[in-house]
Amino acid sequence: MTFLHDTHANLWSSIDLRPPTGACRLPVTVRFIENSAVVTGYTSVTTSKASGLELGDQITALDGVPTAKLVETWTPVYADSNDASRLRDIARNLTNGSCGPARVEVRRSDRPMELTPSRLPNSEAGPIESTHDLPGETFRLLSKDVAYMKLSSIKSVDVPHYIEAAKGTKGLVIDIRDYPSNFVVFDLGNLLVQQPTPFASFTNADLSNPGAFHRGVTESLKPAAPHYTGKVVILVDEVSQSNAEYTAMAFRAAPGAIVVGSTTAGADGNVSSIPIPGGLRTMISGIGVFYPDGRPTQRIGIVADIEVRPTISGIRLGRDEVLEAAIRQILGSTVSPSDIEGMAHR
Repeated sequence: MTFLHDTHANLWSSIDLRPPTGACRLPVTVRFIENSAVVTGYTSVTTSKASGLELGDQITALDGVPTAKLVETWTPVYADSNDASRLRDIARNLTNGSCGPARVEVRRSDRPMELTPSRLPNSEAGPIESTHDLPGETFRLLSKDVAYMKLSSIKSVDVPHYIEAAKGTKGLVIDIRDYPSNFVVFDLGNLLVQQPTPFASFTNADLSNPGAFHRGVTESLKPAAPHYTGKVVILVDEVSQSNAEYTAMAFRAAPGAIVVGSTTAGADGNVSSIPIPGGLRTMISGIGVFYPDGRPTQRIGIVADIEVRPTISGIRLGRDEVLEAAIRQILGSTVSPSDIEGMAHR
C-alpha cells in the first residue's frame, strides 16, 4: 500500500463511499478547533437551532463512539495532503449518517451533555460552510484606516476600483480563507508591487522519460496602476486550497506583506484528471509548485508568518480572531481590543 498525500487525489467517482456514509447529516457546521470537533455555524437557522446544538459545543461522541476514535479510524481513507486539510474534510462529513435522531455527546462550557438532534436530508440540512471570510460585500472599509477584500466573490474587472477605494488606508486585508471566484493573481498582485517580483516556480513531468521532472518557468508580478501603497495582510487557513494557495504565494511577495492565519491545504497547482477502468475517476496535483528559492508548497501548504487560530470561546462570542489579528498588524498596539473586535465583527 502507498499513499499519495494529495488532497486532489480522492477517488472522486466513489466519494460517497468514504466514511461516514449516510443520506443525512446534522444541520450544523463543524470545524476542528483546539483539537476538538466544534459547532461553528448553523446551516439552516430554523432546523439548526431546533437541534439543541449551540455554537461552541464540542462534539465528544456520536452514537456512542468517541470523536477521537472516529478520526483515528477514518484518517487512512482521507487522501489529504496534510493534517489541516484532512481534519477539514473529516469535520465536513463528521455528522453524516442515517436519517433521524442521533446520539450526540457534547461539552458545553466544560459541562457534558447528551442531545438527540435529528439528521436531515441535505436539501433540508442546508449548505455546508466552505469559507471562513466575512459574509456580505466583497470589498468594504472596516475603518478609515483598514480596507478589507475577500476573494470568494471577487470579479477581476472590479479590482482597480477596489484599490482606488482603498487609497489612503494604512492597510489592506486580503481574505483568502475561501476559494477565489476569479483568477486575480495578476489583476490584483500587479497592483501591490513596484518592480518585477518573482513569486513561484514550477516543475513539469518529462513525458519522454517517465519519473523525471524538470524545473520550468518562474512566474513574476509586474507593477501596474493603480498601485496600493499601504500594508498588505493576507488571511489563510485550511479551506485555502489550490488556486487560493497560489494566490496567497503571489500576494505574499509584495513588499512588507504578511500572511496571518494557519496552514493551508497543501494541494497547490493545477489538477490532472486520471480515468480508471470501470468508470472510476481520480485526479492528482499535476505540477510541482515552489517558491522562487526552491521551497516546496505541496503537502506543506502556505505557512503563516503569524499563526492565529480561532478559539472555542471566540466561536461562542461570534468573534473572528484571525481578522482581529490582521487588523492589529495594521493599526498597531494603540487601538483598543474592543475597537479591533468591532471592526472585525461578523
